[in-house]
Amino acid sequence: MSSRKGQRDAARVVREQIAREKRRKRTLWTSIAAVLVLVIAGGIGWAVYSSQKSTSYTTPPGANDAGTGIVRGTGPVTIDLYEDYLCPACKQFQETSGPTVDQLVDEGKAKVVFHPVAYLNRFSTTEYSTRASAASGCAAKGGKFKEFTDALYAKQPPENSAGLSDEQLIDIGAGVGLDKGSFGSCVNDGTYKSWTEHVTEDASKSGVTGTPTIKVNGQPVDDRSPDGLKAAVAAAGK
Repeated sequence: MSSRKGQRDAARVVREQIAREKRRKRTLWTSIAAVLVLVIAGGIGWAVYSSQKSTSYTTPPGANDAGTGIVRGTGPVTIDLYEDYLCPACKQFQETSGPTVDQLVDEGKAKVVFHPVAYLNRFSTTEYSTRASAASGCAAKGGKFKEFTDALYAKQPPENSAGLSDEQLIDIGAGVGLDKGSFGSCVNDGTYKSWTEHVTEDASKSGVTGTPTIKVNGQPVDDRSPDGLKAAVAAAGK
């Protein structure tokens, strides 16, 4: 009798072990399925986000076909300027070599594509680089991009500050001939902030790691002096 009871107990233990193993496998496969659903959903979400992000920016008038910079001139050689409005070295470049760039454009030797990137937001408390770049898009819309850019560098705020306020940016725009009403609305609405993000991301993807970065026909220029620029453009034009 005890032998049969022992057999029944042993069989019950085996059945319980088998049941537990089945439950463990069901739980495992359920977990795997849940993870797969999350991965697939995440992939779809990222694809949707990426597609929306790539088409959600507004490009200001005067931009190149890629929408990554404002073009001046029609010369055969392309000068790409990657600058941040908060960058002191960019201000220095504009003061020393900006007139040379203007001369090369005016003489029909080159066209310039100005890429107003926002690399230095961490050096202001109000994301000044982004706000200034977006405001430059508003200036381009009003046909005063160069004038606004020159004025911004003339009044460049120090790093690690709040930077110029939107109101100050609007006043600078009005000072170079932009309509204060429409330009002010554009700045306050942040119309071109998404464009600034596009410009900055494209610059990073193309290997631009700092500002100012100057390229002539796609090649980096180490000598950013007036003579260095003229030489690079002359060599590229041959």
